[in-house]
Order: sequence, then C-alpha cells, then structure tokens
Amino acid sequence: MAVFVDHVVWDMDGTLIDSARVVPAAFVRAVAALGGPPVVAADVVGAYWRGTPEVILAYLVGRELSAAECDVYYRELEGVSVSAYPGVPETLAVLRGAGLPVVVFTGASGRSARLLLAAAGISADVIVGGDEAGRAKPAPDGLLVVAGRLGVGTGRLVLVGDSPLDLRSARAAGSVSAAAGWGHLFDPAEPADVTLVDPREVLGLLG
Repeated sequence: MAVFVDHVVWDMDGTLIDSARVVPAAFVRAVAALGGPPVVAADVVGAYWRGTPEVILAYLVGRELSAAECDVYYRELEGVSVSAYPGVPETLAVLRGAGLPVVVFTGASGRSARLLLAAAGISADVIVGGDEAGRAKPAPDGLLVVAGRLGVGTGRLVLVGDSPLDLRSARAAGSVSAAAGWGHLFDPAEPADVTLVDPREVLGLLG
C-alpha cells in the first residue's frame, strides 16, 4: 500500500547533517574543560538516548551542572565545520518550492540545532528541540509538538531519521517512519515504514 503524507519532519544529526565527528568531539572537549573523567566519542554516542545536550553533558561529567557550565558545550559548537548530506539541500529546496516548511525535530536542544544547521547552511522554518518535547525520543512528545504547530494530525507526518529512536518515536506518534539509510546510526534491523537511500526519495511520499 502506498504511503502519502502532508509534511516531512527531519531529524538533524545523521539525517540532515553529517555531525558524526564534530558533536562527539565538542562533548569530549567540554567534559575535559569542566574537569570530568576522560571520555571518548563512543561514550558520547552511547549517551545520546538520555536527551538534551545539558542532560548528556551532566551525565558525562558525573555531576549536576549550572547553566553557565553547560554553555561550555555550546561554545565548543560555535564555528564547527559541518556539512549537509548529499541530496539534502536539493530536497529542502523542492519542499520550499512546493510551499511546504522545512521542519526539524531533534533530540538535541533548539539552541544546538540552530548553531549546527546554520553551520551547514540549512535554514529551517520549524525547529522542535528535545528541550521543548517533554520526554525524549522514542516517546512521541516531539512529534505531537510538531503536529500542533503545523495544525495537522500526526498521521499526516513522516519522520525521516537515521536512529532507531527516531523510528520508534514515529511509530509511537502514529506517524510514518522513514529510515535515513545514509545516516551514521542507521540500523537495517530496525523496522521502518520506508527505508530511504537518498533524501530526495522522501518527496515521493507527499500526496
């Protein structure tokens, strides 16, 4: 059966932008600056499920952090070099040309999303960060916020994401789940309504 939706919702890291190195590296530097224990990129990636950068950073440092201490991470993100995946800019341009907003739902905070998207040259019309979503992915909370902002039901959304958490979040919300097969956390064993090889393929789901 064909699947058709009204709006595309994008995960950010590993879906729109290739941040597989710069984000973990920023955490590693921030943890060191805050006097935390030695950590490596794999430790950071393994903590992604915990939620926003503030939550992850506190976990890695091993104590509660003040807002000023969390700012250390954001300073590490400023000026990083990050690129959009091939096909992403063209796909977003087609969506805009069709009068559709570019919508991003990320487990990261809205603040980090704006920094990283700008660094990659991506402009988003709607950004919902993990700090606005209530419960972290795989809970449906973020997609409920997105649906409310767009004025549509969650069943009319497709969430494109590389992580199993993205796909589970889509299922929990009753949205269409589209696996970003190009992303660094893509797991072919995780069920998805659609598996995309190229970002442009999502355009075929709009009906």
